[in-house]
Amino acid sequence: MSAAHAADVAQPVEASGLNWSGLYVGFGVGAGANVHEISSDFIPGLSLNGIGGEGVYGEVTVGYDYMVSQRFLLGGLIDAHFGNIETSLDAFGLSASIQETYGFDAGLRAGYLFTPNTLGYVLGGYSWQKYKLDTNAGFDLDWDQGGYFVGAGVETAVAGNWTIKGEYRYTRFATNDDLLSEFGAPDGFLNLDTSRHTFQVAANYRFGAQNGGGAAFEAPAYNWTGFYVGGGLGAGASVHQLDVPPAGVTLNGIGGEGVFGEASIGYDQDFGSWVAGVMVDARYSGMTSKVEVPGGQINLDTDYGFDVLGRLGMKVNESTLAYALAGYTWQHFDLNASAPIGDILDWGSSGFSVGGGVETAVSSNMTVGLEYRYSQFEEHDFSSDLGAPDGSLTSTPSFHTVRIDSKYKFN
Repeated sequence: MSAAHAADVAQPVEASGLNWSGLYVGFGVGAGANVHEISSDFIPGLSLNGIGGEGVYGEVTVGYDYMVSQRFLLGGLIDAHFGNIETSLDAFGLSASIQETYGFDAGLRAGYLFTPNTLGYVLGGYSWQKYKLDTNAGFDLDWDQGGYFVGAGVETAVAGNWTIKGEYRYTRFATNDDLLSEFGAPDGFLNLDTSRHTFQVAANYRFGAQNGGGAAFEAPAYNWTGFYVGGGLGAGASVHQLDVPPAGVTLNGIGGEGVFGEASIGYDQDFGSWVAGVMVDARYSGMTSKVEVPGGQINLDTDYGFDVLGRLGMKVNESTLAYALAGYTWQHFDLNASAPIGDILDWGSSGFSVGGGVETAVSSNMTVGLEYRYSQFEEHDFSSDLGAPDGSLTSTPSFHTVRIDSKYKFN
């Protein structure tokens, strides 16, 4: 009986990993949302934060990493991306859209090996982006903005010289204050501040990864079966599509951004190469859209909510899981203004979430992971609140969120 019990206990193993030092190239796909804040130097105290857009993109990258010790890595990278993260407006016969077309990032990253084959890292650097405004009214614009990005990711070996990674980036661009200069407007007449939240899944090919020199240290052997509790921190952006059918108006959308905290409980079952599970999580969020006017402001807050999700994962190496998830989500929204107005409206909306992530064991009971979710909520009708016929004003929200979390599994 003692021998049988010992066989069921996950034991640490001495493992050798790939050689992370060297040149790599990669490609990936991602999704995300941006938020444009509009203000003017000629109307102090007035701003809209923000106008939001969402979409997908593709990316190619080249980079170089160097292991400075058995667990720590430093590297540099250059990315080029092409996408369609877009804000659109249709109103009274006018159609307009602002789209991110192409851009690049150049930066540095620092990483820590959780296991010989799984790397957690942070990164940051310079970002440049091209934008294009298209209309059916006889005028178009294009411009570019530079700024910075910061982020975090998890990268893990899958086969031979190949690795996969999941990565989140927050990008903040410098103020563009001469957007209307070609129409004779003075600098500062219209100021545009843009931020972006993105998540990508990418594959990298590492030259020389199997040529020896890989890290070799004790890696945790992890049994995925069991109940767990977890918590994490995240960030993201929301996009609200507003529809006013009587006026023929559709705006996609009103954007917001912020951070949130999350707690979760769940159960996983290990089926050998695959893991399936269910989870319930609750969050409190600071994601908000804001209109500032002289003497006050109006906020559309995304405050608290919960999810009930199922997930299915594949073990990509001895202690790392790549997974997809989907399920039900619910979110509370609150529209409020500065005193003396206070609360204006609040409501809850149901919807669904889909996403994926990478999770790796750091001990026999603990894991850390990075996860992306896209959430789409049902349409909410505000017509009765305005004394208007049903369907006169509706809003349909969507979220792009990323969280870094840790889980404790009970043996």
